[in-house]
Amino acid sequence: MTARDLLTRSNLLGAALVVVLLVLPSLATAYFVNFVMTQTFILGLAAATIVFLAKYGGMISLAQFLLFGVAGFMFGNAAQETGARGLNLGWHPWAAVVFALVVTTAAAFVLGALASRSTGLYFLMLTMVYAVIGYYVFAQIVEISGPGGLTSIQRPDLLGPPVRLYYAGLGLSVLAYVGFRAVGRTAFGLALQGVRDDPVRMASLGFNVPLHRALAFTLAGFAAGAGGLLNVWWNGQIDPASIAIGPTLILLIIAVIGGISSFEGAWLGAFVYVLIFTYLRDLPLIDRVGITEARFNTVIGVIVLVIMMLSPEGLTGIARRLRRRLRPPARTGPAPSTGPPLPVRTTEKELGVTRR
Repeated sequence: MTARDLLTRSNLLGAALVVVLLVLPSLATAYFVNFVMTQTFILGLAAATIVFLAKYGGMISLAQFLLFGVAGFMFGNAAQETGARGLNLGWHPWAAVVFALVVTTAAAFVLGALASRSTGLYFLMLTMVYAVIGYYVFAQIVEISGPGGLTSIQRPDLLGPPVRLYYAGLGLSVLAYVGFRAVGRTAFGLALQGVRDDPVRMASLGFNVPLHRALAFTLAGFAAGAGGLLNVWWNGQIDPASIAIGPTLILLIIAVIGGISSFEGAWLGAFVYVLIFTYLRDLPLIDRVGITEARFNTVIGVIVLVIMMLSPEGLTGIARRLRRRLRPPARTGPAPSTGPPLPVRTTEKELGVTRR
């Protein structure tokens, strides 16, 4: 990859956005930074794993929020020293981080291997079954959670101030964005896209189709686990209701709002969702039209419907259309000359010449 390939307009805009986000804590309020933006990074990181599987593997997964929660539960069980529920192992926080990511990645590999031979709607439904089973596992096994979940979970001292959690979310989001795009250019990523387009042909060429799908699911599970750690540090608690089917569908809605075929759309959809969830109730006269906090899901549903009617590719698709329309038309000029005109050959008959 040359320097010219790196200095594209999209890369420069992305670098400028990262710079703005780096200085945002000194420009915006603490509430906006530590609540809106930190939650945007957390949900966007989880939604990006759905985009990764859909974009490169053709797999729509509803199990990502389960893996998101597994990391949080495992960290809480390993890091807590005392508590009413959980294993209370009392490990060092960073050892608990490693333990949580290892367990989440292993669970992702097992679940991905089981689902690797299904496609389309069957894969979607199977991963939804995973989410339901995961909810009941943590709700019914009181040794690791129970219905009340785990509370008073402390994050590592290095991430003590809330703004450091914001920067951790920003850093992990940048790494996930760059990493997922880089994977798509590797031999594994290209083979995975081939599996997405024509699995039968890829299998006939000697590629192990189920293994590619399982490894992709494992990678997405690892990234979802990193987001789950940020989430449990941000909330300080986790319970089975937070990984139920409702939050699972909300994560899919976030990916659809931003554009399920675009990595940028994962964080854009998360930002829009958090903004609506945070500030909708504060709009003037909003209660006069019957929109209350209890009807928030209805508002989200209407917004998703409008976006999908305007563009099936979500907000990023709408942005691409606007950019194409605002782009100045290409200049057209006279065709370039290739040299002096060739002489026209005239026949003797046309000149009126008669041979004798």
